[in-house]
Amino acid sequence: MKKIVIDPITRIEGHLRAEVEVDDNGVVQEAYVSGQLFRGIEIILKGRDPRDAGLMAGRICGVCTNSHFRGAVSAVEDAYSIALPKNAEIIRDLMAMALFIQDHVVHFYHLHSLDFVDVTSAISADAKLTSKEAHKYSDRPFRNSHSHYEATIKKLQNFVDAGKLGPFSNGYWGHSDYKLTPEQNLVMISHYLEALKFQTKISKAVAIFGGKTPHPQSIVVGGITSVADMLNPQRLNDYLFVMKEAKEFIDRAYLPDAKLLASAYRDEIKAGVGRANGNFMSVGGYEFEGEQRLFCNGIIYGHDFENIEEFDESKITEEVDRAWYKGEEVCYTDLNEDGSLKTDKNDDKYSWIKAPRYDGKVMETGPLARVIISYKKGNILIKSFVDEFLEDTGLELIDLSTTVGRNAARAIETGYICEYIFKLVSRLIQNIKYYDTDTWTKYDFEKLPRDAKGRVFLEVPRGTLSHFVNIKEQKIDNYSVIAPTTWNATPKNFDGVRGAYEEALIGVKIEDTSKPLEVLRVLHSFDPCLACAVHIIDTKGKELSQYKIKSI
Repeated sequence: MKKIVIDPITRIEGHLRAEVEVDDNGVVQEAYVSGQLFRGIEIILKGRDPRDAGLMAGRICGVCTNSHFRGAVSAVEDAYSIALPKNAEIIRDLMAMALFIQDHVVHFYHLHSLDFVDVTSAISADAKLTSKEAHKYSDRPFRNSHSHYEATIKKLQNFVDAGKLGPFSNGYWGHSDYKLTPEQNLVMISHYLEALKFQTKISKAVAIFGGKTPHPQSIVVGGITSVADMLNPQRLNDYLFVMKEAKEFIDRAYLPDAKLLASAYRDEIKAGVGRANGNFMSVGGYEFEGEQRLFCNGIIYGHDFENIEEFDESKITEEVDRAWYKGEEVCYTDLNEDGSLKTDKNDDKYSWIKAPRYDGKVMETGPLARVIISYKKGNILIKSFVDEFLEDTGLELIDLSTTVGRNAARAIETGYICEYIFKLVSRLIQNIKYYDTDTWTKYDFEKLPRDAKGRVFLEVPRGTLSHFVNIKEQKIDNYSVIAPTTWNATPKNFDGVRGAYEEALIGVKIEDTSKPLEVLRVLHSFDPCLACAVHIIDTKGKELSQYKIKSI
């Protein structure tokens, strides 16, 4: 066996390391995925006023700020049984939906697409043939003109002539496992550059109701504070304008590019490359109308799409056998002398990520889980989006459970959310029109129970997020977060069962072990986000290290 180590894995949030063992044919036989930096926000939250939980938990990471902000506030509201006004729920959903769209587009183009797109190949593309290629996947391709493609080629050539590729400087260009033609590469790179502008615009949609982004500050226990924005027709129109532009990009660039990728990598999809264990989890959510939800809740075991169980939070446990903890205390065992993870023994600890389990099983969560569960449970809102994509690509539902398929599911979900957003804004306008302008549930903090427990389960861009709070004497006594990446990147437990990241790597063939592009593809397909704090603490008071900053 040969061991391949990738550390750090870039184009993600946080610090992730992967070690895979391959046989003589370069096929992965074993995998260990490790979160490499400690997150201490839960410790920081202890002793704080519960009403401040959102502002602090939102700092868990700089990508999912909105999600953790809302999660913390909602957990406190659950502890105190505070019901939200409808308008507050809608405003929070509008912020969340804008984040979904931004996150999915940024992930596909800026964090993941270069695993499939050979930048240097695009320079040799024919602009006229590129225009024809784009029409294979969309009736109205985005910015599809000869002059646009020629300008993109010139921009790329300038990077090369300058002796550096700028944002494309690190990559395995020319790798034998790149499948796209020069024209397909040019289409994708063209949209990569357009998505840089897209992400700045979509961020404005979050900021309209959030005050700013990242780290919005308009969500408070009991409701929201962006009342003036909600009642201002111009602000609502600004939000809608951003969303209309976003929908155009998604319909004419993102979804067609997902279809292009599915076509080019069809063989890998049908071979099941990147398929994990087939256990999927979604807690559902986002009210549409009546009992209808944007996403359905459910549990799937072993790719059995016909038998979906209802989600039951009592079945969730969290283990630390192979993580650097002992109970609630830090138990870091360091690396081997050669810098590799300690994995020789079945009880070796090798990750800061804990091991959540549902009914004792590892779970995959995220857009793939939401799309499959909602579709198979008969969600009429999402059905047409899934059917259209599968029909246009000639794929089956099981094909989505692959590396490329996860990207397809994410694109399908984005298109679906864009449709939902306009209906959500319409509901808000109707409420205001009929004089329902409530945005906050009044309460007297001093009269609330001094001791309380609360929790919340939310579907956020990367999957299922849960926050748990225990309040004693009106202060946070204990706090816990299980993020989507905690589920997907879980280390093995005492039973040796791999998590979704690790299982998806098994069987992957690496063409060139010095350039493990295939490993990056699999891991990036989950959109890793290893939320962490900037300080490491030692519970025994041991000094970890000293640093000196010298002026130059």
